[in-house]
Amino acid sequence: MSSSKPNRSVFGMIGRATREGRGPILWLLGIGVGLVAGFATLGLRLSISMVEQTAYGVTDPHLATHAATLPYLRLILVPVATGVVISALYYLGMRLGLVKNPAGKTVADLLEARAVKGGKVELGAGLYSALLSAISLGGGASGGREGPAVNLGGTMGSALAAWLNMPARASRILLACGAAAAVSASFNAPVAGALFAFEVVLGHYALRSIAPVAVASVVGALTLRFYPGNDTVFGLLPVGPAGLWDYPAAAVLGIAAAGLAILFDRGVLHGPVIVTGWATRLRFPLWLLPIPGGLLIGLLALIAPEILGVGYETTSNALHVAYPLQLLLLFIVMKIIATTITLSFRFAGGVFSPSIYLGAMLGSAFGLVMVNLFGDATAGAAFYAVIGMGAVAGAVLGAPLSTTLIVFELTSSYEASVAVLVSVSLATILTQSTLGGSLFQRQVMQFGYDISGGSSRLVLQTVRVRDFMMPLDRWGESELAAGSCLYEDDTLDRALGLLDAEQLDGAPVRSRSGDQPVIGWVTQADAQAAYAKRLAEISEEEHR
Repeated sequence: MSSSKPNRSVFGMIGRATREGRGPILWLLGIGVGLVAGFATLGLRLSISMVEQTAYGVTDPHLATHAATLPYLRLILVPVATGVVISALYYLGMRLGLVKNPAGKTVADLLEARAVKGGKVELGAGLYSALLSAISLGGGASGGREGPAVNLGGTMGSALAAWLNMPARASRILLACGAAAAVSASFNAPVAGALFAFEVVLGHYALRSIAPVAVASVVGALTLRFYPGNDTVFGLLPVGPAGLWDYPAAAVLGIAAAGLAILFDRGVLHGPVIVTGWATRLRFPLWLLPIPGGLLIGLLALIAPEILGVGYETTSNALHVAYPLQLLLLFIVMKIIATTITLSFRFAGGVFSPSIYLGAMLGSAFGLVMVNLFGDATAGAAFYAVIGMGAVAGAVLGAPLSTTLIVFELTSSYEASVAVLVSVSLATILTQSTLGGSLFQRQVMQFGYDISGGSSRLVLQTVRVRDFMMPLDRWGESELAAGSCLYEDDTLDRALGLLDAEQLDGAPVRSRSGDQPVIGWVTQADAQAAYAKRLAEISEEEHR
């Protein structure tokens, strides 16, 4: 009897630690999430390759070269057929409740889940979106696979937290663990994967989150051992030694990268809004948009088959300076158009791969100009191709440190990494100053939440009146005079705004159901206390 009590006590402590998301148990869960998210990323990668093999007879490492030899009719029909399949899956998903809005899920959805939904992501919707991404990208849609992989990894982490009934803080950490493992498995870059999770997904570097996110990222990279011959995306990139003048040139390249990132971001942000507006006015169902989108992608492929799919063959060629200047400029224009069409017409895909593609093209073009002007005094065109890749990708993603580390882990070059840091920091500042935030932050803003202003602004948008109102039974009917009122689902921002504008100490709260009865009362002191309390909770989470 006496020996069983300590055992029950130990298991009870483990159970409480699991439910509360604290202690070494979170580190162990990070290992589990890293394994699941890493293999899920590999599964997505293999699924894309299977669809490519079926559609084009070849996989991504040779897609552009092989596509150039295919009959024109096949180049057009494959993306159209892919659009038909995606449209059918959207319709089926909406009928089954797996798709609310016909569009693939990416990193922005994870940011919304972290900031607004307590780290919760619907498992079914996340898995269904991964299926849509695999078919879209394998069928020629011009998008990235890393965004869908990050969303899938985050979905795995969130699902584990939900299964264990863990609190919101632990759910957010496991969400970040899945994202870190996905990036790590995509690039064999465990340090960059962990930093991406902190820099982009979590938005902080709290001590409690460091260990689980780090171990998940390492485990995610180790899963690549089960996929022989594909340990890195581009292999180890050879870059020449940098000279003194290459660093100021990297800053100039950063300015050019910012211009390209701004152009690309505007297309990705505004293209879907414009196409959705056209479809709405024409009463064209949104779930059918991939079909005309596939036709447009097929027509673009007649001019430049290099825009099809993820585009890593073309990116690798640019990094190895295999294209002349004219082709590089053509590919930049065509890729921006193709990716904008892909996302505007509701194919599923991300922006990571296209931003890397564009950066490699820009950097290679810049390098060719530098070599023509200064000859051997520069580090060479390949050096600038790598710098451009990091600068544009970092500016688009809003992740300058992560992309710098990806470059270091791909090149093992300290000089190239320093040059990327110079270029990407300038590009990121210029891009975010122009757009008012990163691409992902702007996408979340389209969902109705502004996360670019930090916690103080977010709390005003996410705390609801129902969270801090006093129930009706504490007040008499005579005290609830007619006049200005709030509703239970109003935001804290609206409550404070109304009380301040009307110079009120308090206001009644109504329900939106039925005849909208009064169900509670809110005072200005209660609203301000709720604001301060939530800010304190967030501060503690971000610093401990």
